[in-house]
Amino acid sequence: MLALIGLTFGVALGSAIVPLISIEMFVLGLCARWPDTSFWIVGLSVAVGQVLGKLLYFYAARGDIHLPKFLRRKPSGKPSRLDRWFGPGTRMHRWGAWIHDKCRAHPNWMAGTHGVSALVGVPPFMATSVLAGLAGMSTAMFVATGMIGRFARFSVLAASPAIVMAWF
Repeated sequence: MLALIGLTFGVALGSAIVPLISIEMFVLGLCARWPDTSFWIVGLSVAVGQVLGKLLYFYAARGDIHLPKFLRRKPSGKPSRLDRWFGPGTRMHRWGAWIHDKCRAHPNWMAGTHGVSALVGVPPFMATSVLAGLAGMSTAMFVATGMIGRFARFSVLAASPAIVMAWF
């Protein structure tokens, strides 16, 4: 049992860092294969792993962690295709700057968005983790909203195979 919880934590941590890993599929498979696994322990281990993994993105967005050189953009002399849409002077750039200023002025506004994202997944949890760092949200608020939302989401998901089997 302890090995399964450790594996669940590891997969959750990995899926928080590498978005190609689906923790939802893992949790469903785990709880369908071993239905006697406690849903709240699975939910807790996934929540801790996910929030710890997203802290890397949060701290990188705040500037507390410096990304390795290969992950940073290299300045080039010519404008890219994205610069035509999002570059300086464009409408999207001005809109993004306005949102950034609003988020900086009211960092706790992100708490609701981050909490809903942790629970529902819309907007994406990774995106709100980065935005929370950019907005200057406190680490305690980030961890609290992320843990509550992720725990509720994955506890329900872990209990769902047993609920479905009880109906049939």
